[in-house]
Amino acid sequence: LVSTVNRLQKANLEGKGADEIGGIMEFLVAYTVKHFQDEETLQAQYHYPDFAVHKNYHEDFKRQVGVLTQRMMTEGVSPELVNEVTQHVGDWLLNHIKGDDFKMAAYIQSRDISHERDGNKQPADL
Repeated sequence: LVSTVNRLQKANLEGKGADEIGGIMEFLVAYTVKHFQDEETLQAQYHYPDFAVHKNYHEDFKRQVGVLTQRMMTEGVSPELVNEVTQHVGDWLLNHIKGDDFKMAAYIQSRDISHERDGNKQPADL
């Protein structure tokens, strides 16, 4: 996701056309949805206690990206709007990864350790 944000920013700085920037945005949205689905499946599998909160963060982010994407479609691609998108998306991702995702990863790692101690029970069985 971060590399896609970087590609978007680079395309903007290089003055690439609306088609290229739009294509990167489409990929970013599709990849984000898939990534969040995969992450939420993992959280459900491990009975992550903050699953509902984490899922709400994802839903809020998808709504925000949807608003920004809609603005691009109605206002057109401008360097200012692309900068706003890359800043917003980049900040959100870094904060989410460093905070919420690290917390989730630590929880899942602790479950994997207890999984090994408990005789290889499946995560959903713990």
